[in-house]
Amino acid sequence: MKTIGLIGGMSWESTVTYYQVINQMVGKSLGGLHSAKTLLYSVDFQEIEHCQSNGEWDKSALILIDAAKRLALAGADFIVICTNTMHKVADQIQAAIDIPILHIADVTAQQLIKGNIQTVALLGTKYTMEQDFYKSKLTNKGLKVLIPDEQDRIIINQIIYDELCHGIIKPSAKQAYLDIIDKLVKQGAQGVILGCTEIGLLIQQTDCLTPLFDTALLHAEEAALLAIS
Repeated sequence: MKTIGLIGGMSWESTVTYYQVINQMVGKSLGGLHSAKTLLYSVDFQEIEHCQSNGEWDKSALILIDAAKRLALAGADFIVICTNTMHKVADQIQAAIDIPILHIADVTAQQLIKGNIQTVALLGTKYTMEQDFYKSKLTNKGLKVLIPDEQDRIIINQIIYDELCHGIIKPSAKQAYLDIIDKLVKQGAQGVILGCTEIGLLIQQTDCLTPLFDTALLHAEEAALLAIS
């Protein structure tokens, strides 16, 4: 079994999901008392968020490069960055280490194509929705990506940082997200990417008729399968 190196803490609320899903998948696949070999480096998210809000992406990359190097030195066979937004600096991290990064957008695109989705809505932080580092991974594979309008992007981002990252789950927030999803479906979205690893804490497939692609679940499941392949 390969050892998974997790860079977590962004936020720790969703990192819990990664640890749980990875171990559940390994246990289900191998049976018995099997669990995953994992190493976790959990960063101080306040430092990362400060870099995000101030546009100091190179500084945030250095923090995550340090984490990745420590995981590699400790014996990780590959790296999983437990967040969508910080894949903005994934190429910089990859260039600094000798073990591969399992990219969350690549995993998501693979599942969208498998599900015959051609037009997909993307929900996430304002950085993920508005910048190209994530969307380009999807459009380069022939997918059409829809994002919410500006006011809805503000609502989505505010709920992520002010509520979900603190473990606060409100019915009003769920309804706000479902209303936004409904607008995007009316614009032609055949599926919806929950492109922030915290969003799955708020809405699940049972809340929505439109196919949801929870990136935290997909990423964690693929990491487990890679570890035992």
